[in-house]
Amino acid sequence: MRTIEIFDTTLRDGEQSPGVNLSLNEKVEIALQLEKLGVTRIEAGFAAASPGDQRSVAEVAKKIKQATVVSLARSVESDMDKAYEALRHAESACMHVFLATSPIHRQHKLRMSKEQVVERAVAAVKYAKKYLTEVEFSAEDAARTEIDFLAEVVEAAIKAGATIINIPDTVGYMTPVQYGNIFRELQARVPGIEKVKLSCHCHDDLGMATANSLAAIEAGVTQVEGTINGIGERAGNTALEEVALALETRKDYYQVGTNINLKEIARTSQLVSRLTGMIVPGNKAIVGANAYAHESGIHQDGVLKEASTYEIIRPESVGFKSNLLVLGKHSGRHAFKDKLTELGYHLDQEEIDKAFVAFKELCDKKKEISDEDILALVDAKIIGVQETYQLDSVQLSYGNQSVPTASVRLLRADGETCEEAACGNGSVDSIYKAIDRATGEEVTLVDYKIVSVTHGKDALGEVFVRLQQGDVTVQGRGVSTDVLEASAIAYVRAINKIIERRGEPLAVSGKV
Repeated sequence: MRTIEIFDTTLRDGEQSPGVNLSLNEKVEIALQLEKLGVTRIEAGFAAASPGDQRSVAEVAKKIKQATVVSLARSVESDMDKAYEALRHAESACMHVFLATSPIHRQHKLRMSKEQVVERAVAAVKYAKKYLTEVEFSAEDAARTEIDFLAEVVEAAIKAGATIINIPDTVGYMTPVQYGNIFRELQARVPGIEKVKLSCHCHDDLGMATANSLAAIEAGVTQVEGTINGIGERAGNTALEEVALALETRKDYYQVGTNINLKEIARTSQLVSRLTGMIVPGNKAIVGANAYAHESGIHQDGVLKEASTYEIIRPESVGFKSNLLVLGKHSGRHAFKDKLTELGYHLDQEEIDKAFVAFKELCDKKKEISDEDILALVDAKIIGVQETYQLDSVQLSYGNQSVPTASVRLLRADGETCEEAACGNGSVDSIYKAIDRATGEEVTLVDYKIVSVTHGKDALGEVFVRLQQGDVTVQGRGVSTDVLEASAIAYVRAINKIIERRGEPLAVSGKV
């Protein structure tokens, strides 16, 4: 049976979602989970995009041992130099170079002739091959490229040394039949194409990304590119969990498999959702909260008699479970450390100690602690950015006949304390105005969301905020049994991200 390799671009294409700005630690944590999921290639970023991106790709390259780490690069030598610099410590590395080929891109973006495009593509692949043996070439907007010219470019890239050829539907324009036929045509027209891996990369502008990817598999591709939860710019990318489950559930039809560890899908989806702030819709296939829920009486009756009447996928098969964490305020560090390992974390002793303290604090506030509580707590407390400010305390005066007033105390990285108070139109508004005064930052609140992590009156509340300052947009996340405290934590963390994006050093004595 043919095995389909999974190329994950959550850290590159997924991070291009509006408002998503992952820190280095967050990218590493997602990459480690993707490795545990069993993906073949992890596109860690676009190294030439910024110094921060280059550092992130380099750090992921150092940490990942089982998957191939990939960096995107334009067909420009300086881009490829930076990509290699970031990838050079990887156990296994691949450079992913791209160049647009469609008429609209050639005319309006590149302002290049067909001959110039072919020449540039060949030069780029040859230059990348000087650094790495594995080079992927993508013909950007290939789906809208004339088939004769696309075949010419692909043949030239293969002769230049490309080992993977990617044919992306960059704007989500194709139908499944059309997209599959592109691969069939290329296999019929291009000499030597059987010696390379064929890859598909689909966007979801018309809601057909998964269908198009499956059509490409039927047409002979050996690699599928996409993201967890289907996140990405515009309407997003192919949702990799949908492809993996479609191939597993309909193995009788597709006659192919993957190396994906299906039981890690739920954990991976939840991690990406929390760290990006992109909430998974309840009706999302495979990983949505309602994906395995049955409300109709007829459906409930059928499922109770025989699950397969209305369930083609068992929730346990993708890692959903409802077991409670059998730990409490009297539990020790060893048991807590074992639970963190079971949940897939890779923490050093200092991080474990920090998480244990937060766990003990939660035990004083909440009677029953679930795995979901631990996941949310650790993701919020441990995985993050440099903390220029930390929330020390927040006090609120509120009544429906009075003006809400908040006072906050923040701790700076240099040990100084900042205290401010402010009035607002509501509790959250007054807290945020007080934080603005304490930090001296002028920001705009673009989005604010509250999500319940678990059920019950004492459930953890998870707050996501999106802040904008100039051209920079970031998101912050906070977790607490008190949603106002969570709101304050999320806001402070978003401000820390803005400061980090500006490249300001931590104000700590003796350090830069």
